[in-house]
Amino acid sequence: MRSTVGVSIFLWLVLAAAVWPAAAQNSQGLALNAEAVLLLDSDGKVLFAKNSGEDHAPASLVKLMTLYLAFEDLEAGRAEWDEGVTVSRHAADTPRYRMGLRTGETAPLSTLLEGVGIASANDAAVAVAEHLGGSEEAFVQRMNNKAQLLGLVGTHFANPHGLPDPTQRTNAQDMAALIGHLVTDYPASRTILGGKTFVYRGRVYSRRIPLFDDPGGVQALKTGFTNEAGYNLAIAAWRAGQRFLLIVLGAQTRSLSFRDARKLLQYGFIANGLDGGDEPPRRPGPKPPRRPTRRSSAAIHSGG
Repeated sequence: MRSTVGVSIFLWLVLAAAVWPAAAQNSQGLALNAEAVLLLDSDGKVLFAKNSGEDHAPASLVKLMTLYLAFEDLEAGRAEWDEGVTVSRHAADTPRYRMGLRTGETAPLSTLLEGVGIASANDAAVAVAEHLGGSEEAFVQRMNNKAQLLGLVGTHFANPHGLPDPTQRTNAQDMAALIGHLVTDYPASRTILGGKTFVYRGRVYSRRIPLFDDPGGVQALKTGFTNEAGYNLAIAAWRAGQRFLLIVLGAQTRSLSFRDARKLLQYGFIANGLDGGDEPPRRPGPKPPRRPTRRSSAAIHSGG
């Protein structure tokens, strides 16, 4: 079933690239800041596209594949939510954005996955990669092998977190396919990608994402930023039972990336005759264990 879904998404993207006239890509009257965008409806139909096949740095959207492989291992029984992950010096030394993991400490895998999806923590991504792959290099090879299987022909991964590397490239079409696979194959990923806060060692890690509330329907969202990439977004949203996938690449500021996404989602809802209605309840999936409720005096806001 999953392979059929994957082939369908891939074929839609290929057909869209072939039949969507270049002159029509920016003809919808939307003033957008981002260098590239792509909006797909539930059937994989292109509702709006701008430079969707152009090469681009993914930044932390790379972490979507890190999460995909983690959920793959969880479902296959090769990993457990509550199992401990020992943090290596290499993981602890990974540059920002970070959870502040310490060399030699042990953290639950579920906590690290929250760190990857909510805090966009690079040290957590490396710790997960080393734990599941045996080494960061072996895990990255798995990432690229999976990219090939999923038909992400314009994507190459160089690390599990998204820090700049000249060989790490993607495009909006591939990122739309990736987040589509993630939320379809592993619905529990929406619990993390839709999360706003989590607590570890008494510290609150939070992200402030206005798109969760306006225009509503957003249930999975990953941000990404580097100086090279600009501000990136990958979004899966539901309205009246219909799913929309949205990619924004290369916006000049975080707020402009959110503005572009809001415009595009509203455009998609209107284009499909949806101007209201309640979003469906989240599909339940495995959840991380309860965290301590004690909070520090200040929350740590995520980036990347």
